[in-house]
Amino acid sequence: MSNRLKVLVSGGHGRFGKILQKKGVKYQYIFPDKKKLNILDEKSINNCIEKFKPKYFLHLAGLSRPMEVHSKHINKSISLNIIGTANVVKICSLHKIKLIYFSTNYVYPKKGGLYEETDPVLPINNYAWSKLGGESSVQMYENSLIIRACMTEYPFIHKKAFSNMYTNFMYHKDFVNILEKILNYKGVINAGGPGKSVYEFAVKDNPKVKKIKISKVKTNNLPLNSLMSLKKLNKLIKKK
Repeated sequence: MSNRLKVLVSGGHGRFGKILQKKGVKYQYIFPDKKKLNILDEKSINNCIEKFKPKYFLHLAGLSRPMEVHSKHINKSISLNIIGTANVVKICSLHKIKLIYFSTNYVYPKKGGLYEETDPVLPINNYAWSKLGGESSVQMYENSLIIRACMTEYPFIHKKAFSNMYTNFMYHKDFVNILEKILNYKGVINAGGPGKSVYEFAVKDNPKVKKIKISKVKTNNLPLNSLMSLKKLNKLIKKK
């Protein structure tokens, strides 16, 4: 029997969850499917926690792409990202287990950059609002960690990349190592890679990616500069 600490994962069959299943080594991850762990059903969450008795609950489940879905189907966005997260918080608090919630760097304002965890937030689109809504309930539970993450699939899946949009992209496969080093911390942590344009990030591993710019219309939905300060993250990692 494994002596590794148990981590119950919601949304474990999503993009990052699939990578975690292959790359995670430090902890014993448990990946129930949606039928066994339904974040819209408090009883379902409670049953899973009672069955597996985890030390941590890693909350990955939710609605992300395409971004338009959060405007076209706000009920679905609210249910999965806000209500579902609130349900998880309530049950985790009952069992007094550590909750780790994946949020997004999009909660920061669309201009400026180098945002620290204590800076004001102002989501630019409905996706970011829904993730901030989830954050609100998690913030009420002291035994929790909010990770404002900036990550994407490897290899870069798009044929084009923005040269005037700056962010902290990191590949899922590299993010696993960071996650396993910060699970025991509490509060809010910005997490991602070195700041650069999306094009600079993408072309490094795929020279065929074409350079494009965000149009003035699209800047209403995507932040031109969502660069985060990673000082806190780097300090925590160095302690390990």
